[in-house]
Amino acid sequence: MLASLAALLSGLIFGVGLIISGMTDPSKVRGFLDVVGAWDPSLAFVMGGAIMIGIFAFGLASRRSRALLGGPLRMPATWPIDRQLLLGSLTFGVGWGLAGYCPGPAVASLLTGGMKPLIFTAGMLVGMAIFEIHGMLARSRTGEQL
Repeated sequence: MLASLAALLSGLIFGVGLIISGMTDPSKVRGFLDVVGAWDPSLAFVMGGAIMIGIFAFGLASRRSRALLGGPLRMPATWPIDRQLLLGSLTFGVGWGLAGYCPGPAVASLLTGGMKPLIFTAGMLVGMAIFEIHGMLARSRTGEQL
């Protein structure tokens, strides 16, 4: 119960932060990504602040074996930079640039009731489902446990 409440509160704080910072405004995001035109650097400060908090949080977490609420703490594994990572990053960046949304801001933008965040989120969910189905099929062909 406490973990669910903490997750809800964290999500609300994250969503409000996205709205206040302008990350839910596709034109502001495209202005940030337009580094050869009318570049708007304001989102760089948002990212810089997030990176500074992340460095502190990951530093603290790496010295712990349990989460603050008592559950096991699993740090992400380190993966090499490979073709899949580069293609995935490129796809994410192109989609972000074209739509002006990435997953968190798109979900937060659903509260506006507009069609654009709804279409983006639906497309994102379909893409995630295709990825999962592809992974399940690949694992079943190799005999891995699902």
